[in-house]
Amino acid sequence: MATHHRQNAAGRRKVQVSYVIRDEVEKYNRNGVNALQLDPALNRLFTAGRDSIIRIWSVYQHKQDPYIASMEHHTDWVNDIVLCCNGKTLISASSDTTVKVWNAHKGFCMSTLRTHKDYVKALAYAKDKELVASAGLDRQIFLWDVNTLTALTASNNTVTTSSLSGNKDSIYSLAMNQMGTVIVSGSTEKVLRVWDPRTCAKLMKLKGHTDNVKSLLLNRDGTQCLSGSSDGTIRLWSLGQQRCIATYRVHDEGVWALQVNEAFTHVYSGGRDKKIYCTDLRNPDIRVLICEEKAPVLKMELDRSADPPPAIWVSTTKSSVNKWSLKGMHNFRSSGEYDNDCSTPLTPLCTQPEQVIKGNLFELCLILKEVPVLSTVWLDCLFFPQACKGEDLGKVEFDEEIKKRFKMVYVPNWFSVDLKTGMLTITLDESDCFAAWVSAKDAGFSSSDGSDPKLNLGGLLLQALLEFWPRTRINPMDEEENEWVIDITVDVSITILTFQ
Repeated sequence: MATHHRQNAAGRRKVQVSYVIRDEVEKYNRNGVNALQLDPALNRLFTAGRDSIIRIWSVYQHKQDPYIASMEHHTDWVNDIVLCCNGKTLISASSDTTVKVWNAHKGFCMSTLRTHKDYVKALAYAKDKELVASAGLDRQIFLWDVNTLTALTASNNTVTTSSLSGNKDSIYSLAMNQMGTVIVSGSTEKVLRVWDPRTCAKLMKLKGHTDNVKSLLLNRDGTQCLSGSSDGTIRLWSLGQQRCIATYRVHDEGVWALQVNEAFTHVYSGGRDKKIYCTDLRNPDIRVLICEEKAPVLKMELDRSADPPPAIWVSTTKSSVNKWSLKGMHNFRSSGEYDNDCSTPLTPLCTQPEQVIKGNLFELCLILKEVPVLSTVWLDCLFFPQACKGEDLGKVEFDEEIKKRFKMVYVPNWFSVDLKTGMLTITLDESDCFAAWVSAKDAGFSSSDGSDPKLNLGGLLLQALLEFWPRTRINPMDEEENEWVIDITVDVSITILTFQ
């Protein structure tokens, strides 16, 4: 459960209280997976996505239950993650406007960075310098020294960071080379902007795409850049020449995810058309269709334990994550059975994934379409969780029964329902929460003396949520801004975050 304080146009603080109806332990991804990171040393895969939870999985093929642990601290979509310090530290970026630093081995959040003012959409990592960049819808790019971040404590977490300004639109993609000498951003502005992170100086602006730039990759020395765009193309740029040197028209729709081999000779791409291709950068006509997913591709992660890579992990707008084998790629290319005519449909190299990390999409999405009076239904669920058989209808048409039983019931609009994370989130608004007055009889409460008092549904709900919570544990988060986080963990695994 989360309580958010926000400033409105009049400068008045608006309070929102939200709580999530969920399982005590959410072992499976509940929504699309936005980000992947592979730790080959420990055979672990990190997934992060739209249910706000980062999960750790074992990638041993023989392991029946690959789930290891969950990392829960974000309150909105997790849009990107990077593993740093040889897998010891994980950095995450979220639509809750924060960047968080995690102990990747033990799975706990070490610190929270609140520098961004809007959704944080992308991260970039310079391995040789232990430098991380973050960017998002506030058009700002911030540079973070990972060694400084990992040294933060609860009482000393003030961070001085460098920033790169000049983007005119929301940033959706970011890349930095391993040496930390070049950083590139992509945005709805349809251009690539390039900086030197050592001096924060602008270097160039590259034009060519006709839609949002969704994915970026740099080679090790920062001389070449690959970009994938919603315009359906992949472009190869020479930063020395400051121009596009090749355009690859491989996909039918937007390109949202890119990976490249160590030699920077073959690019793996996926996107809205659900297909994963491998394209030879030296010969744009040579491409191999690796597989077809069942949903648009959001992210890919190469298994770099060998060269050429033996497999690729793929996440989509669905909650499952698939591992596809690349073992036949070399033989396939050598045989000349690739497609050199983009108009000819390709046969996928793989028809079944080598390994699947199963997800669990929230099925309430289907139920909501059939429930005419959501407020009444959820009050029954909250206050009367017992289930009992009311009537046996036999074999009937479901839609016809809905029509017969449908009736309009007025319930004050004192909360809203959100399925953005794939789990049911109920939000109580400050102005309306305590305006939900109904008679006890209408609410289903009987009275022994025959009276029919007025009840406040918002008050009853808060009382039910808070009545049995144990004492709170308070930790200072940012002494300069006087912000605090109150963590309350109960036996149903609800966490409340309060910013004051």
